[in-house]
Amino acid sequence: MTPAVLVVGEALVDITRAPDRPDTEHPGGSPLNVAVGLARLGISTALAAQVGDDPYGDRIRRHLADSGVRLASPTYAGQTATATARLDTDGHATYEFDLHWDPPELPDPRGFTLLHVGSIGAWMPPGADAVADLVRRAREAGVPVSFDPNVRPALAPDLGAVWRRVRRLADAASVLKLSDEDAAALGDADRPEELVDTLLDSDPALVAMTRGGDGALLRSGPHRVEVVAGEVVVADTIGAGDAWMAGLLAGIVTEGWATRTSYAADELEWLGRLAGATAAITCSRPGADPPWRHELPELGARA
Repeated sequence: MTPAVLVVGEALVDITRAPDRPDTEHPGGSPLNVAVGLARLGISTALAAQVGDDPYGDRIRRHLADSGVRLASPTYAGQTATATARLDTDGHATYEFDLHWDPPELPDPRGFTLLHVGSIGAWMPPGADAVADLVRRAREAGVPVSFDPNVRPALAPDLGAVWRRVRRLADAASVLKLSDEDAAALGDADRPEELVDTLLDSDPALVAMTRGGDGALLRSGPHRVEVVAGEVVVADTIGAGDAWMAGLLAGIVTEGWATRTSYAADELEWLGRLAGATAAITCSRPGADPPWRHELPELGARA
């Protein structure tokens, strides 16, 4: 069977406002970005999301088609969601959202190599309940799950409720990825790495924490690997974490590791460097514009 990934969550249009440059609009949303990143890296990918019957929805559908992503949801009779990213002078983004998440139905996970869920779609009611049920069905069908909470405190005033949802999904996932900002929001801001240890209690195959320009931490069982971030001239950081996730999953799927229950230290090192290279390319150009397979020769080149 050809490896295939089902990604579930929000799709929206990112509106970027930055000092001394015109506003821009690009399709985005963490799950959409992950799906696009995977498809561009040669992984057969389907996205289940709410995409409206408006001009923004048309733009998203074209973007997905151009990147090779199959939209596995019917058109939503309503307005497509938006996220406004305001960049500071260093290119770092803060966000404002206008969205909803209440999918009427989600695809059957059977037949996919991997199910990826995350971001707003995984913890914003009422759609988060449908995602949790999908994860349960995937587990029952033997389909491994990856999860990236991508917490947005501006949209989640009750972080305690978000943490409870995150923990339930983490307990069902074999691959977990979070940022140091996620860890600070959900755990102890002074000791974000403690959340990685907590999540390891649920015995996933792999837990990773990204730390922006400070690189990433990857853990599997007793193995702990620190990966240093490479040098890059940053255009902005929009979609960087999603590109990192896409690179990680592309490496896992390409190597046939989706059903692994643990990773050796050298495998964690390779996956971390691959994911970091994917994110670095994305940071080097404006907006969430992840690389294509030919731009990432490391993928598929593992000895």
